[in-house]
Amino acid sequence: MTVTVLPILEPDSLKTAPLAKVMNERLQRLAVELQDTHLKKLHSVEPLSEDIVIYIGYTGKYNVRWRIVNDVAPEIEIEVARKCADLGYVLWKTNTIFSKSDPSN
Repeated sequence: MTVTVLPILEPDSLKTAPLAKVMNERLQRLAVELQDTHLKKLHSVEPLSEDIVIYIGYTGKYNVRWRIVNDVAPEIEIEVARKCADLGYVLWKTNTIFSKSDPSN
């Protein structure tokens, strides 16, 4: 199984550019760690031609949140949920990635 974790980066705003840069770099690092370390077991799950795509981003309080964005088997969803919970990540509960109130849309 191919595992892809994509960070959803926050756009830099003028007055918080240094913080946004640090937080975006952290999110990119966490995405690589989740994909290559914490979900490494999924790389050997049959069928190898299947894939899973996971988005991670921040909540308003800078907690990391995650969401599987394609259809996968329930066992895979459970494994990802377990790993993300162990890391303290919260489930991304909205139907869309960006809210309508987000001015960056």
